Amino acid sequence: MEINVGIIGAGTMGSGIAQVAATSGCKVNVFDLNGEALLKAESKLDKILNRLIEKERIDEQEKKKIQSNIQYVDSFKYLSNSELIIEAIVEDLDIKQNVFHELETFVSQDCIIATNTSSLSIASIASTLQKPERCIGIHFFNPAPLMKLVEVIPAIQTSNQVLNKSVEIISSWNKTVAVAKDTPGFIVNRVARPFYGEALRIYEEGIADFATIDWSLKELGGFRMGPFELMDFIGNDVNYIVTETVFKAFYNDPRYKPSFTQKRLSEAGYLGRKTAKGYYEYSEDALNPKPNKNKELAEQIFNRVLVMLINEAADALYLNIASAEDIDNAMTKGVNYPKGLLAWADDKGINWCVNKMDELYNEYHEDRYRCSTLLRKMNRENKTFY
Repeated sequence: MEINVGIIGAGTMGSGIAQVAATSGCKVNVFDLNGEALLKAESKLDKILNRLIEKERIDEQEKKKIQSNIQYVDSFKYLSNSELIIEAIVEDLDIKQNVFHELETFVSQDCIIATNTSSLSIASIASTLQKPERCIGIHFFNPAPLMKLVEVIPAIQTSNQVLNKSVEIISSWNKTVAVAKDTPGFIVNRVARPFYGEALRIYEEGIADFATIDWSLKELGGFRMGPFELMDFIGNDVNYIVTETVFKAFYNDPRYKPSFTQKRLSEAGYLGRKTAKGYYEYSEDALNPKPNKNKELAEQIFNRVLVMLINEAADALYLNIASAEDIDNAMTKGVNYPKGLLAWADDKGINWCVNKMDELYNEYHEDRYRCSTLLRKMNRENKTFY
Protein backbone atom coordinates (compact mmCIF):
# COMPACT_ATOMS: atom_id res chain seq x y z
CA MET A 1 0.00 0.00 0.00
CA GLU A 2 1.60 3.26 -1.17
CA ILE A 3 1.00 5.91 1.49
CA ASN A 4 2.87 8.79 3.10
CA VAL A 5 4.84 7.50 6.07
CA GLY A 6 6.75 9.34 8.79
CA ILE A 7 9.50 7.67 10.81
CA ILE A 8 10.70 9.23 14.06
CA GLY A 9 14.28 8.22 14.80
CA ALA A 10 17.10 7.67 12.31
CA GLY A 11 18.78 4.86 14.22
CA THR A 12 19.10 1.26 13.06
CA MET A 13 15.45 0.39 13.64
CA GLY A 14 13.99 3.62 12.24
CA SER A 15 16.18 3.40 9.15
CA GLY A 16 15.25 -0.25 8.65
CA ILE A 17 11.52 0.48 8.83
CA ALA A 18 11.99 3.37 6.39
CA GLN A 19 13.70 1.00 3.95
CA VAL A 20 10.81 -1.48 4.21
CA ALA A 21 8.18 1.21 3.58
CA ALA A 22 10.13 2.84 0.73
CA THR A 23 10.72 -0.54 -0.94
CA SER A 24 6.94 -1.02 -0.95
CA GLY A 25 6.50 2.29 -2.78
CA CYS A 26 5.65 4.56 0.15
CA LYS A 27 6.88 8.13 0.38
CA VAL A 28 8.85 8.27 3.63
CA ASN A 29 10.11 11.14 5.77
CA VAL A 30 12.69 10.09 8.37
CA PHE A 31 12.82 12.61 11.24
CA ASP A 32 15.67 13.11 13.68
CA LEU A 33 16.91 16.23 15.48
CA ASN A 34 20.46 14.92 15.14
CA GLY A 35 21.69 15.96 11.70
CA GLU A 36 24.66 13.60 11.97
CA ALA A 37 22.30 10.67 12.57
CA LEU A 38 20.35 11.58 9.43
CA LEU A 39 23.51 11.70 7.32
CA LYS A 40 24.66 8.38 8.77
CA ALA A 41 21.29 6.77 8.03
CA GLU A 42 21.36 7.97 4.43
CA SER A 43 24.91 6.72 3.94
CA LYS A 44 24.15 3.36 5.55
CA LEU A 45 21.12 2.84 3.32
CA ASP A 46 23.27 3.46 0.25
CA LYS A 47 25.69 0.74 1.37
CA ILE A 48 22.87 -1.70 2.11
CA LEU A 49 21.30 -1.14 -1.31
CA ASN A 50 24.68 -1.57 -3.02
CA ARG A 51 25.06 -4.95 -1.28
CA LEU A 52 21.60 -5.94 -2.50
CA ILE A 53 22.66 -5.05 -6.04
CA GLU A 54 25.79 -7.21 -5.64
CA LYS A 55 23.59 -10.11 -4.51
CA GLU A 56 21.28 -9.44 -7.49
CA ARG A 57 18.30 -8.86 -5.19
CA ILE A 58 17.63 -5.43 -6.77
CA ASP A 59 19.00 -3.48 -9.74
CA GLU A 60 20.31 0.08 -9.99
CA GLN A 61 16.90 1.41 -11.04
CA GLU A 62 15.24 -0.13 -7.96
CA LYS A 63 17.96 1.36 -5.75
CA LYS A 64 17.30 4.84 -7.11
CA LYS A 65 13.55 4.38 -6.67
CA ILE A 66 13.94 3.37 -3.00
CA GLN A 67 16.30 6.27 -2.28
CA SER A 68 14.02 8.77 -4.02
CA ASN A 69 11.15 7.60 -1.80
CA ILE A 70 13.00 8.65 1.39
CA GLN A 71 13.63 12.17 2.63
CA TYR A 72 15.61 12.97 5.78
CA VAL A 73 14.13 15.82 7.83
CA ASP A 74 14.77 17.66 11.11
CA SER A 75 11.34 19.17 11.84
CA PHE A 76 7.90 17.72 12.55
CA LYS A 77 6.42 20.11 9.99
CA TYR A 78 7.68 17.77 7.24
CA LEU A 79 5.49 14.99 8.68
CA SER A 80 2.25 16.96 8.33
CA ASN A 81 0.95 14.97 5.34
CA SER A 82 1.74 11.56 6.86
CA GLU A 83 -0.98 8.91 6.93
CA LEU A 84 1.05 6.71 9.26
CA ILE A 85 3.86 7.68 11.64
CA ILE A 86 6.02 5.08 13.38
CA GLU A 87 8.16 6.18 16.32
CA ALA A 88 11.41 4.26 16.83
CA ILE A 89 13.35 6.07 19.54
CA VAL A 90 14.75 5.28 22.99
CA GLU A 91 12.70 2.96 25.26
CA ASP A 92 11.68 5.66 27.73
CA LEU A 93 7.99 6.23 28.45
CA ASP A 94 8.32 9.92 29.38
CA ILE A 95 10.29 10.73 26.22
CA LYS A 96 7.84 8.86 23.99
CA GLN A 97 4.85 10.57 25.60
CA ASN A 98 6.41 14.01 25.14
CA VAL A 99 7.19 13.26 21.48
CA PHE A 100 3.64 12.03 20.79
CA HIS A 101 2.08 15.00 22.55
CA GLU A 102 4.07 17.45 20.41
CA LEU A 103 3.73 15.43 17.20
CA GLU A 104 -0.08 15.40 17.33
CA THR A 105 -0.22 19.16 16.75
CA PHE A 106 1.49 18.76 13.36
CA VAL A 107 -0.47 15.91 11.79
CA SER A 108 -3.98 15.45 10.39
CA GLN A 109 -6.90 14.10 12.41
CA ASP A 110 -6.77 10.81 10.48
CA CYS A 111 -3.04 10.11 10.82
CA ILE A 112 -2.23 6.87 12.65
CA ILE A 113 0.47 7.41 15.26
CA ALA A 114 2.34 4.18 16.09
CA THR A 115 5.13 3.20 18.42
CA ASN A 116 7.74 0.55 17.77
CA THR A 117 8.23 -0.10 21.50
CA SER A 118 9.16 -3.66 22.39
CA SER A 119 7.96 -3.68 25.98
CA LEU A 120 6.26 -0.45 27.10
CA SER A 121 2.51 -0.04 27.59
CA ILE A 122 0.77 1.18 24.43
CA ALA A 123 -2.11 2.48 26.59
CA SER A 124 0.31 4.68 28.56
CA ILE A 125 1.85 6.09 25.37
CA ALA A 126 -1.61 6.68 23.84
CA SER A 127 -2.87 8.48 26.94
CA THR A 128 -0.88 11.61 26.10
CA LEU A 129 -2.78 12.14 22.82
CA GLN A 130 -5.93 14.21 22.29
CA LYS A 131 -7.09 11.35 20.06
CA PRO A 132 -5.73 8.22 21.79
CA GLU A 133 -7.86 6.03 19.52
CA ARG A 134 -5.38 6.75 16.68
CA CYS A 135 -2.45 5.23 18.63
CA ILE A 136 -1.23 1.64 18.16
CA GLY A 137 1.87 -0.48 18.63
CA ILE A 138 3.65 -1.62 15.46
CA HIS A 139 6.67 -3.60 16.62
CA PHE A 140 9.27 -4.57 14.01
CA PHE A 141 12.17 -6.89 14.74
CA ASN A 142 15.81 -6.15 13.99
CA PRO A 143 16.91 -6.07 11.21
CA ALA A 144 13.54 -4.78 10.01
CA PRO A 145 14.11 -5.40 6.26
CA LEU A 146 14.97 -9.07 6.88
CA MET A 147 12.69 -10.16 9.72
CA LYS A 148 9.26 -11.17 8.43
CA LEU A 149 7.28 -10.68 11.65
CA VAL A 150 5.64 -7.47 12.85
CA GLU A 151 3.61 -7.45 16.06
CA VAL A 152 0.60 -5.12 15.90
CA ILE A 153 -0.65 -4.17 19.35
CA PRO A 154 -3.87 -2.21 19.86
CA ALA A 155 -4.19 -0.32 23.15
CA ILE A 156 -7.53 -0.38 24.94
CA GLN A 157 -8.10 3.09 23.43
CA THR A 158 -7.28 2.02 19.83
CA SER A 159 -10.22 2.03 17.41
CA ASN A 160 -11.02 -1.04 15.33
CA GLN A 161 -10.62 1.09 12.22
CA VAL A 162 -7.03 1.98 13.18
CA LEU A 163 -6.24 -1.66 14.01
CA ASN A 164 -7.62 -2.94 10.70
CA LYS A 165 -5.90 -0.21 8.70
CA SER A 166 -2.56 -0.87 10.42
CA VAL A 167 -2.76 -4.61 9.73
CA GLU A 168 -3.65 -3.88 6.09
CA ILE A 169 -0.71 -1.51 5.65
CA ILE A 170 1.93 -3.72 7.29
CA SER A 171 0.68 -6.82 5.45
CA SER A 172 1.02 -4.94 2.17
CA TRP A 173 4.70 -4.38 3.03
CA ASN A 174 5.24 -8.15 2.68
CA LYS A 175 5.31 -8.74 6.44
CA THR A 176 3.64 -11.41 8.57
CA VAL A 177 1.42 -9.69 11.12
CA ALA A 178 0.73 -11.09 14.58
CA VAL A 179 -1.91 -9.19 16.56
CA ALA A 180 -1.13 -9.15 20.28
CA LYS A 181 -2.79 -7.88 23.45
CA ASP A 182 -1.20 -4.85 25.14
CA THR A 183 0.54 -6.79 27.91
CA PRO A 184 4.24 -6.71 28.95
CA GLY A 185 6.51 -8.06 26.23
CA PHE A 186 3.57 -8.62 23.84
CA ILE A 187 4.19 -12.06 22.26
CA VAL A 188 7.87 -12.53 21.45
CA ASN A 189 9.52 -10.68 24.33
CA ARG A 190 7.21 -12.44 26.77
CA VAL A 191 7.29 -15.98 25.40
CA ALA A 192 11.06 -15.90 24.74
CA ARG A 193 12.04 -15.00 28.33
CA PRO A 194 12.69 -18.63 29.40
CA PHE A 195 15.14 -19.10 26.50
CA TYR A 196 17.42 -16.66 28.31
CA GLY A 197 16.22 -16.93 31.90
CA GLU A 198 16.22 -20.72 32.22
CA ALA A 199 19.58 -21.00 30.44
CA LEU A 200 21.02 -18.51 32.94
CA ARG A 201 19.45 -20.44 35.83
CA ILE A 202 20.98 -23.71 34.58
CA TYR A 203 24.39 -22.00 34.45
CA GLU A 204 23.98 -20.47 37.91
CA GLU A 205 23.13 -23.89 39.37
CA GLY A 206 26.44 -25.18 38.01
CA ILE A 207 24.80 -27.76 35.77
CA ALA A 208 26.65 -26.64 32.63
CA ASP A 209 28.71 -23.78 31.22
CA PHE A 210 27.68 -21.30 28.51
CA ALA A 211 29.17 -23.30 25.63
CA THR A 212 27.51 -26.56 26.70
CA ILE A 213 24.09 -24.98 27.13
CA ASP A 214 24.35 -23.25 23.73
CA TRP A 215 25.50 -26.47 22.03
CA SER A 216 22.67 -28.49 23.61
CA LEU A 217 19.94 -26.17 22.27
CA LYS A 218 21.48 -25.96 18.80
CA GLU A 219 22.30 -29.67 18.52
CA LEU A 220 19.05 -31.11 19.89
CA GLY A 221 16.63 -28.26 19.27
CA GLY A 222 17.85 -26.89 15.97
CA PHE A 223 18.06 -23.31 17.26
CA ARG A 224 20.27 -21.15 15.06
CA MET A 225 21.97 -19.58 18.06
CA GLY A 226 22.22 -20.66 21.67
CA PRO A 227 20.86 -18.33 24.37
CA PHE A 228 24.27 -16.99 25.41
CA GLU A 229 25.36 -16.43 21.81
CA LEU A 230 22.07 -14.64 21.19
CA MET A 231 22.32 -12.47 24.31
CA ASP A 232 25.84 -11.47 23.23
CA PHE A 233 24.46 -10.65 19.78
CA ILE A 234 21.53 -8.59 21.13
CA GLY A 235 23.64 -6.94 23.84
CA ASN A 236 23.49 -7.88 27.52
CA ASP A 237 22.41 -4.35 28.42
CA VAL A 238 19.46 -4.43 26.01
CA ASN A 239 18.39 -7.98 26.89
CA TYR A 240 18.65 -7.34 30.63
CA ILE A 241 16.54 -4.17 30.44
CA VAL A 242 13.77 -6.02 28.57
CA THR A 243 13.82 -8.81 31.17
CA GLU A 244 13.75 -6.31 34.04
CA THR A 245 10.91 -4.36 32.39
CA VAL A 246 8.80 -7.49 31.89
CA PHE A 247 9.54 -8.69 35.45
CA LYS A 248 8.43 -5.39 37.01
CA ALA A 249 5.41 -5.10 34.71
CA PHE A 250 4.23 -8.56 35.82
CA TYR A 251 4.39 -7.51 39.48
CA ASN A 252 7.61 -9.45 40.09
CA ASP A 253 6.30 -12.80 38.85
CA PRO A 254 9.22 -15.24 39.49
CA ARG A 255 8.86 -16.70 35.96
CA TYR A 256 10.44 -13.50 34.61
CA LYS A 257 13.01 -12.94 37.35
CA PRO A 258 16.22 -11.33 36.00
CA SER A 259 19.61 -12.93 36.54
CA PHE A 260 22.44 -11.48 38.62
CA THR A 261 24.88 -13.06 36.18
CA GLN A 262 23.52 -10.93 33.33
CA LYS A 263 23.17 -7.87 35.57
CA ARG A 264 26.83 -8.04 36.61
CA LEU A 265 28.05 -8.51 33.04
CA SER A 266 25.97 -5.53 31.99
CA GLU A 267 27.32 -3.43 34.87
CA ALA A 268 30.89 -4.41 33.97
CA GLY A 269 30.38 -3.32 30.38
CA TYR A 270 30.67 -6.88 29.05
CA LEU A 271 27.81 -6.40 26.64
CA GLY A 272 28.67 -9.02 24.04
CA ARG A 273 29.80 -8.61 20.46
CA LYS A 274 29.65 -4.81 20.52
CA THR A 275 32.24 -4.69 23.33
CA ALA A 276 34.17 -7.80 22.16
CA LYS A 277 33.35 -9.51 25.47
CA GLY A 278 30.22 -10.94 27.04
CA TYR A 279 29.55 -14.57 27.86
CA TYR A 280 32.22 -15.21 25.23
CA GLU A 281 35.23 -13.24 24.04
CA TYR A 282 35.34 -11.96 20.47
CA SER A 283 38.94 -10.83 20.00
CA GLU A 284 41.00 -12.52 17.29
CA ASP A 285 43.03 -14.59 19.76
CA ALA A 286 40.11 -15.45 22.09
CA LEU A 287 40.07 -18.99 23.50
CA ASN A 288 36.47 -19.77 24.40
CA PRO A 289 35.64 -23.04 26.20
CA LYS A 290 34.52 -26.09 24.24
CA PRO A 291 31.12 -27.62 25.04
CA ASN A 292 30.68 -30.84 26.97
CA LYS A 293 28.97 -32.99 24.34
CA ASN A 294 27.50 -35.48 26.80
CA LYS A 295 24.20 -36.45 25.19
CA GLU A 296 22.40 -37.16 28.47
CA LEU A 297 23.36 -33.75 29.86
CA ALA A 298 22.41 -32.04 26.59
CA GLU A 299 18.99 -33.68 26.62
CA GLN A 300 18.40 -32.59 30.22
CA ILE A 301 19.26 -28.97 29.31
CA PHE A 302 17.26 -28.92 26.09
CA ASN A 303 14.13 -30.47 27.61
CA ARG A 304 14.18 -28.05 30.55
CA VAL A 305 14.45 -24.93 28.40
CA LEU A 306 11.97 -26.23 25.81
CA VAL A 307 9.23 -27.11 28.29
CA MET A 308 9.58 -23.69 29.96
CA LEU A 309 9.15 -22.05 26.54
CA ILE A 310 6.14 -24.22 25.74
CA ASN A 311 4.63 -23.46 29.15
CA GLU A 312 4.99 -19.71 28.53
CA ALA A 313 3.45 -19.99 25.05
CA ALA A 314 0.52 -22.00 26.43
CA ASP A 315 -0.05 -19.42 29.16
CA ALA A 316 -0.04 -16.61 26.58
CA LEU A 317 -2.73 -18.46 24.64
CA TYR A 318 -4.73 -19.16 27.82
CA LEU A 319 -4.72 -15.43 28.68
CA ASN A 320 -5.75 -14.46 25.12
CA ILE A 321 -2.54 -12.56 24.38
CA ALA A 322 -2.78 -13.82 20.79
CA SER A 323 -4.09 -16.74 18.75
CA ALA A 324 -2.20 -20.05 18.61
CA GLU A 325 -1.26 -19.35 14.99
CA ASP A 326 0.01 -15.85 15.79
CA ILE A 327 2.02 -17.11 18.78
CA ASP A 328 3.74 -19.77 16.68
CA ASN A 329 4.27 -17.39 13.76
CA ALA A 330 5.72 -14.83 16.14
CA MET A 331 8.37 -17.22 17.44
CA THR A 332 9.35 -18.70 14.08
CA LYS A 333 9.35 -15.45 12.12
CA GLY A 334 10.24 -13.01 14.91
CA VAL A 335 13.15 -14.84 16.54
CA ASN A 336 13.78 -17.68 14.07
CA TYR A 337 12.76 -20.57 16.31
CA PRO A 338 12.96 -23.85 14.36
CA LYS A 339 9.34 -24.71 15.17
CA GLY A 340 6.30 -23.03 16.69
CA LEU A 341 6.19 -23.77 20.43
CA LEU A 342 2.56 -24.91 20.47
CA ALA A 343 3.21 -27.19 17.48
CA TRP A 344 6.27 -28.44 19.37
CA ALA A 345 4.07 -29.19 22.38
CA ASP A 346 1.84 -31.35 20.18
CA ASP A 347 4.89 -33.20 18.86
CA LYS A 348 6.31 -33.87 22.33
CA GLY A 349 2.87 -34.63 23.75
CA ILE A 350 0.84 -32.51 26.18
CA ASN A 351 1.27 -35.21 28.82
CA TRP A 352 5.07 -34.96 28.42
CA CYS A 353 4.88 -31.17 28.92
CA VAL A 354 2.77 -31.44 32.08
CA ASN A 355 5.01 -34.17 33.55
CA LYS A 356 8.18 -32.17 32.84
CA MET A 357 6.75 -29.05 34.49
CA ASP A 358 5.64 -31.11 37.51
CA GLU A 359 9.13 -32.64 37.78
CA LEU A 360 10.66 -29.16 37.90
CA TYR A 361 8.14 -27.93 40.46
CA ASN A 362 8.62 -31.00 42.66
CA GLU A 363 12.38 -30.47 42.59
CA TYR A 364 12.40 -26.73 43.32
CA HIS A 365 8.99 -25.93 44.85
CA GLU A 366 9.17 -22.48 43.23
CA ASP A 367 6.22 -20.71 41.61
CA ARG A 368 8.55 -20.13 38.66
CA TYR A 369 7.84 -23.74 37.66
CA ARG A 370 4.04 -23.73 37.93
CA CYS A 371 2.41 -25.57 35.04
CA SER A 372 0.12 -23.60 32.73
CA THR A 373 -3.56 -24.04 33.53
CA LEU A 374 -4.21 -24.58 29.84
CA LEU A 375 -1.70 -27.45 29.58
CA ARG A 376 -3.32 -29.20 32.55
CA LYS A 377 -6.80 -28.72 31.12
CA MET A 378 -5.76 -30.01 27.69
CA ASN A 379 -4.04 -33.00 29.26
CA ARG A 380 -7.19 -33.93 31.18
CA GLU A 381 -9.31 -33.58 28.05
CA ASN A 382 -6.73 -35.33 25.82
CA LYS A 383 -6.59 -32.35 23.43
CA THR A 384 -3.85 -30.88 21.24
CA PHE A 385 -3.22 -27.35 20.03
CA TYR A 386 -3.66 -28.21 16.35
